[in-house]
Amino acid sequence: MADKALWIADRHPELNLDKNFLYEAAMLHDIGIFLTDADGIYCFGNKPYICHGYLGAELLRKEGYPCHALVCERHTGAGLALVDIIAQNLPVPHHDMLPISMEEQVICFADKFFSKTHLEQEKSVEKARKSLLRFGEAGVLRFEHWCELFL
Repeated sequence: MADKALWIADRHPELNLDKNFLYEAAMLHDIGIFLTDADGIYCFGNKPYICHGYLGAELLRKEGYPCHALVCERHTGAGLALVDIIAQNLPVPHHDMLPISMEEQVICFADKFFSKTHLEQEKSVEKARKSLLRFGEAGVLRFEHWCELFL
């Protein structure tokens, strides 16, 4: 996934993306996953998988990485809006978790092309898009905007 984010940065020099930050944040964005109950990927924590973003953010904030923490918190789906968190009764903190900085958006976008079970296999745009449907139409629209912007 980090390679995909860096590929986008190389393809779009006009975005002035911080490549060092992109790489670091891409490598850390899923750090909270070990705290979740996802035995299919050998994670035996006690929180639902959807919590891995905010859990990782908490870890990184404690370690002094507030900007990297925002990437963790804001990469789930195509970002989670408060209205969707409440409407879907998601077990995450009740505040917007939408990617804001361009680096946050690139990492969130690049992440949609990879799964935890087939790390080496990049998904097609259509498969990535379909994986977002469960989070609501707004996320799909954000993804489609990113396709226009980054591909």
